[in-house]
Amino acid sequence: MSAIMSRGRLKLLGHRLRERLWVKPLVICLLSIANVFVAKLADDSDLAQLMPAISADSIESLLSIMASSMLVIATFAVGSMVSAYASASSTATPRSFRLIIADDVSQNALSTFIGAFIFSVVALTAVKNDYFESAGLFTLFILMAAVFSIVILTFLRWVDRIARLGRLGMTIDVVEKATADALMRRRDAPTLQGVAQRSQDAVGTAVFATTVGYVQHVDIAALQACAEKGQGRIVVTALPGTFAAPGQALARVSDSPDGDTAIDCDQVIQSFVIGDDRTFQEDPRFGLVVLSEIAGRALSPAVNDPGTAIDVIGTLVRLFVLWNDSGAQKEGEAPKYDRVEVPELAVMDLFDDAFTAIARDGAGTIEVAVRLQKALRSLALIGDFAMRDAVAYHGRLALARSEKALTLPADVATVRAVAALAQSAAFAQRG
Repeated sequence: MSAIMSRGRLKLLGHRLRERLWVKPLVICLLSIANVFVAKLADDSDLAQLMPAISADSIESLLSIMASSMLVIATFAVGSMVSAYASASSTATPRSFRLIIADDVSQNALSTFIGAFIFSVVALTAVKNDYFESAGLFTLFILMAAVFSIVILTFLRWVDRIARLGRLGMTIDVVEKATADALMRRRDAPTLQGVAQRSQDAVGTAVFATTVGYVQHVDIAALQACAEKGQGRIVVTALPGTFAAPGQALARVSDSPDGDTAIDCDQVIQSFVIGDDRTFQEDPRFGLVVLSEIAGRALSPAVNDPGTAIDVIGTLVRLFVLWNDSGAQKEGEAPKYDRVEVPELAVMDLFDDAFTAIARDGAGTIEVAVRLQKALRSLALIGDFAMRDAVAYHGRLALARSEKALTLPADVATVRAVAALAQSAAFAQRG
């Protein structure tokens, strides 16, 4: 399969389409128009004589009511969704906008309302022009009743959803779910089904980015094809989430030892999808950064909401417990792409993304500082050696910040006592 049509790129395209508000309404509108003409098929069927007669005037009245009401509801839905999106960006972080706008319930509701409006307009036009006979009118009546039922059920579900969409608690839950999905995918394939990087210092000819942006997707299958064609090896140096710019290596290639073939560097560059923004799907570190940003905004003097920061700390603990769970890993399985070396995510980097900003912004808030040390102790008790090292480092760093930010000696003593428990847990488990 070519790099353009690989499975990974198709998944990436699917995620992009989910973030477009016009995609689902367009599909529903086409189906609505098709349903109107499906009713015409009943006039030519053998069941036409068995169907009861329905007055065209009654159908016209119902369709007119539907057409006028659905346009109003669709306009109201758009306004409510825009308000929810603005609320999510202002109360949480603008980086959560992509997840909020991809909410399936809201998109399905908007699609249903617009689809019902298009259905009623097209059907009303057909009825007024005597397009249907008695069987077609009865079939159209059945379809109209079904559309009414779908609209009512969708509206009730959407009202419950829109009441919570954009609220801070729901935004945290949405970001947590997206981050958890990305972490599980990377946990189950730490090297993206390639080979673990053999050396920290990658060797080979550097392949540089030609555009400026963030790496959103690395097509490992396309890189494998390039390596097989050139009978060489490729070392990925820019994972999803890496900021790419001309002069910064995306990968390093090593051609075949005999020198008869060479890897096409242009195809290697095309295997990296670079965009303006980081994404959640293949960049688990981005989700941790967004959660940390939410906590940082809550700890700002303008908001002063330490409870949200504590909630985010609990969310981060759940995510790291999920990352540490090795039950789903497939040990001993041969890598699918044996000519592509991919570095694994470092736990220390994950901790930097998650806890550094919270420790800095919450250093002067006793409840946040204490909860952060308790969270680190919990991770030390269940983590591996790398996680315990990260706990020890970030625990000391957070304590140092709190000692400088807290003014009451009793508060400093409290944080020191909890930090000592976290440090002892990290070193005890290591021993």
